[in-house]
Amino acid sequence: MIGDPTRAAMLGALLGGEPLPAGELARRAGIAPATATSHLARLVEHGLLVRRRSGRHRYFALASPDVAAALEALGRITPSRRGASAAEQAPNGSIQFARTCYDHLAGLLGVMVTDRLLERQLIVGHDSYEVTAAGTSWLRSLGVDVEVLRRSRRVLARPCLDWTERRDHLAGGAGAAIASVMLERHWITRVEGSRAVRLTLRGREALRRTLGLEC
Repeated sequence: MIGDPTRAAMLGALLGGEPLPAGELARRAGIAPATATSHLARLVEHGLLVRRRSGRHRYFALASPDVAAALEALGRITPSRRGASAAEQAPNGSIQFARTCYDHLAGLLGVMVTDRLLERQLIVGHDSYEVTAAGTSWLRSLGVDVEVLRRSRRVLARPCLDWTERRDHLAGGAGAAIASVMLERHWITRVEGSRAVRLTLRGREALRRTLGLEC
C-alpha cells in the first residue's frame, strides 16, 4: 500500500499531523479527485488512514503515530545528499531543516533541540528517554502539565530516528507538547502545502533564552 507513489505522496502529506480533505490530497499527489477517492478508500480499508467528517466535508488523517513511525522509518533508508554545506542542505523553511513528524518536531531543528535537552540533562537516556526533575520543571515553565502527560497511555519521551539527519529527535508526549507550544507561541510557523515549519525570529530568541540554543 505504501509503495505506490500516489499513495506514498498522500501519506507523506499527512505526516504533519494535520487532517486534510480529499481535494487537497489529490492536488499534492498530482492526480484527479476521482482517482484520489479510490486510493484514499484503500488506505482507510487497510488501516493506514482514518476518515473524519466535519459538516459536509470529509477529512483524512494518519490512523495512528505507528503509521507515521513506519513512514519515517522508510525515509531513513533513502539516499542522503552529499557534498553540500549544512545551510545548503537545510535552509530555514525546508523540510530538512524543520518539519512535523506526526505531532512532534523533526529535522535539523528537532535534533538540535533534543541534543540541548540531553546536554542540560532535561532528558536522559539513549535507547529510551526519561524526563528528569529538571526537565519536568522546564516543561512546566512552558505551561506543559507534565503530570497529565504521565497519566496518559502514551510514552512520555522516546527517541525517534530522524530520516534526514540520521540522528534522534524527541518524540512521545513531551515531544508533542514542545512542538505544540512552539506553534502556539509562533516560534515556528507552518509552510503552506508542506509539513515543513519555519523558525521565526521570535522562535530564535525563545530558544536562545530557554535553552541557550543558537540556530
